[in-house]
Amino acid sequence: MATASGTANGLRNTGGKVSPMTAEEKKVIFASSLGTVFEWYDFYLYGSLASIIAKQFFIGDPTTTFIFALLAFAAGFIVRPFGALVFGRLGDMIGRKYTFLVTILIMGASTFIVGLLPGYAAIGIAAPIILVTLRILQGLALGGEYGGAATYVAEHAPEGKRGSFTAWIQTTATLGLFLSLLVILGTRTATGEEAFNAWGWRIPFLVSVLLLGVSVWIRLSMNESPAFAKMKAEGKTSKAPLSEAFGQWRNLKVVILALVGLTMGQAVVWYTGQFYALFFMTQVLKIDGPNANIMTALSLALATPFFIFFGMLSDKIGRKWIILGGCVIAAATYFPLFGALTHYGNPALEAALKNSPVVVVADPASCHFQFNPTGTKKFPSSCDIATGMLSSASVAYTTVEAAPGTVAKIKVGDKEISAFNATMTPDGLNFDKASKDTEAALKKEVAGAIKAAGYPAKADEAQMNKPMMVLILFILVLYVTMVYGPIAAMLVEMFPTRIRYTSMSLPYHIGNGWFGGLLPTISFALVAFKGDIYYGLWYPIVIALITAVIGALFVKETIHNDIYAAD
Repeated sequence: MATASGTANGLRNTGGKVSPMTAEEKKVIFASSLGTVFEWYDFYLYGSLASIIAKQFFIGDPTTTFIFALLAFAAGFIVRPFGALVFGRLGDMIGRKYTFLVTILIMGASTFIVGLLPGYAAIGIAAPIILVTLRILQGLALGGEYGGAATYVAEHAPEGKRGSFTAWIQTTATLGLFLSLLVILGTRTATGEEAFNAWGWRIPFLVSVLLLGVSVWIRLSMNESPAFAKMKAEGKTSKAPLSEAFGQWRNLKVVILALVGLTMGQAVVWYTGQFYALFFMTQVLKIDGPNANIMTALSLALATPFFIFFGMLSDKIGRKWIILGGCVIAAATYFPLFGALTHYGNPALEAALKNSPVVVVADPASCHFQFNPTGTKKFPSSCDIATGMLSSASVAYTTVEAAPGTVAKIKVGDKEISAFNATMTPDGLNFDKASKDTEAALKKEVAGAIKAAGYPAKADEAQMNKPMMVLILFILVLYVTMVYGPIAAMLVEMFPTRIRYTSMSLPYHIGNGWFGGLLPTISFALVAFKGDIYYGLWYPIVIALITAVIGALFVKETIHNDIYAAD
């Protein structure tokens, strides 16, 4: 673990005053940030266009579709920590510059090829196989990019400015999302919806090659980080960074604390503010995509400067309490803020939730926790069919216990609707035809009943208070800037130079790839389980509070650590 010291070798500090940023340092920040914006842009494109891409590539029998949907999902989140291990090891052995040059080339090439890749109709099963392979490469590259960029910038930063320097890296995920939304929206508008779904979706993938070219050109002209260069000149580079980082308790302990006491909570606050809020607006409040995307983009634009603000503030007062404070404030205010989103975004739904409660009468043994990360798993029990249908329609309900073996019933006012137990296809992946027909009829009957009870099919734009919604979304992203702005500097400072890339990358990507990436899926399963549209917020609240407690008790402040210490 890096230890506190005075001015380290190679830092610019004269008479206690840090001199202005040099041209080389500006170039380091710009090149690292631009490349990372590009990587996040690439990564978000797939998520934003997943439904369109699925129709192009995941065609065929249900078994094949299920397997490829699962693999594509896994590539997006699960493989990121493995990328952290692969590229973190290389970064600690051969250098920061060349490793994160490789990651951007892999990400960029994979994204460009997606734009050119023929669909299932043209090349059959080869299409989803190649697509999933490219997604795996993207996930691995992203796993190596962040740690490399954050380490590279921090090791170039003068003493007392690591927070403000690395905060620029922290803006990149938000800027990447913002850029992807703008490019998709612009392309969609220019081509029209029909053409966009047919071929226009490829354009955002193809134009990314321009960003790739600029990023690679700039990165090729950069020098190795001074901390790594110094360590290499002294012959102190690690020959086995994985063994050192995770095979020695003194280092492994810090990795675990970085995950549980920092990145786990940071991740759920980040995903709640930037992703779950968007999901909540479109899927729960039934706000149309363009309005939801525009309001989200405005909130991101307003809040992004605060990444830099909190990074700079962390240089003055420390990183730890800003991050943990963001976790606590977020946990304390999520329920009222999301309640306010409902109030200003879909007041008709708010009124229906209050005045028209729905009851599900079911055998508790037939009600399951509907964890469905790929969106393709089917739950055949009558209780699961009823609760899943109601949750998708944003209907609040309570569950009343029925006798064992009873088929679930949905009570809407004085109307009672019987659900059914579905029969699965022989492969166990879908309902058979008769069950699908029954499901469609049930969905139609339930939709009519809840509409009569006052539940709106979609939000009425005329009733939306958009300025207030943007304000609420801005507050949610402000929490993101608190937890995310200082964290790169803190993670860099927690580990010695010889194993820094490896050690910081793994907890970051487990926290963000797994705890954060699974948030929408887990939250929706909680909503369906409880029958409360806000119940899914308990997941980020509990995780954020665990991080706040563990971090407060066991994680040490790092602001004065010497990042030039090899051991």
